Amino acid sequence: MAEKPENLNVIEHPLIMRDVTIIRDKNSGHEQFRNAVNRIANVLASEIMKKAELEIISVETPLETTFGYGLKSQVILIPVLRAGLGMVSGFITVIPDAKVGHVGIQRNEETLEPLVYYSKVPVSIPDAMVIVLDPMLATGGSSASAINYLKTRGAKSISFACLVASPEGVRYLFEKHPDVEIYTAAFDRELNEKGYILPGLGDAGDRMFGTL
Repeated sequence: MAEKPENLNVIEHPLIMRDVTIIRDKNSGHEQFRNAVNRIANVLASEIMKKAELEIISVETPLETTFGYGLKSQVILIPVLRAGLGMVSGFITVIPDAKVGHVGIQRNEETLEPLVYYSKVPVSIPDAMVIVLDPMLATGGSSASAINYLKTRGAKSISFACLVASPEGVRYLFEKHPDVEIYTAAFDRELNEKGYILPGLGDAGDRMFGTL
């Protein structure tokens, strides 16, 4: 395993380690794959939200008035299309009041640079806790472009969540956005010559949506 960069949080939870094994297995069907991704997303969401700020609120119990806590900032989930959509459900289970925006990234055929072809994000993004969802952090180009776009829309507090990350992708994202914390279920060995993560899990979108 590669040396762990300072902006990377690898969630080494026993349940995540079990579910990463399920999504790596080429014999796991799309339903089994999707269910495991949902469970991984639950744990990733809980880990990311440890840094959320709280505010004190009043609450009425059946017996008296007391105080409790609410989230100080709105949470906005930004799945990167299309594979990022598969992580939304797991995050919403843990953060049910989160808003959801969308960013689509594709590669310019002439320049080979990633570009935003679609976006729809809440107007409250400058004051929100933003979590970008993309199952695979491979080269890091698409992820960095999505985050760069969100910053142009005013996003200030951004975290990135993925299932599997490569050393190359983590380094690139840190180079472009050193203020963004990365949360992943697995930190893999390397990219192959085609840009696939090894040992990886194949194409997350195809396996999640059954489009193999």
